[in-house]
Amino acid sequence: MYPEDLKYSQTHEWVKVDKDIATVGITGFAAKRLTDLAYLELPSPGEKVAKGSSFGVVETVKAVSDLYSPISGEIIKVNENLSKEPDIVTEDPYDEGWMIKVKIEDQTELDTLMDSEEYEELLKKEKQ
Repeated sequence: MYPEDLKYSQTHEWVKVDKDIATVGITGFAAKRLTDLAYLELPSPGEKVAKGSSFGVVETVKAVSDLYSPISGEIIKVNENLSKEPDIVTEDPYDEGWMIKVKIEDQTELDTLMDSEEYEELLKKEKQ
């Protein structure tokens, strides 16, 4: 159900790794919860993020939620399309809806993330 080539965090972010660059977005599960997406605040390239810290905010008509970085490093690119069209996140969370690209500071942090099967198990537990 969830792409097998990605890693997942417990806070519903995904990571796609290409050498020392991590592309980060939110999972389809999290995207489905974002009804009536109103605003998305993302950092600027050059900013540093730490694993587990907030890198942005997503605002719906009903709530405001933080986005948490699953990896530490320097933001090298931000998906500028999302500021104009935040609904891309809910329509295509794994491709066009990516949020940031991070130059990975510590590759071992990837070992703490889940694969798709582990993430599905987490979702089953949350639904109970």
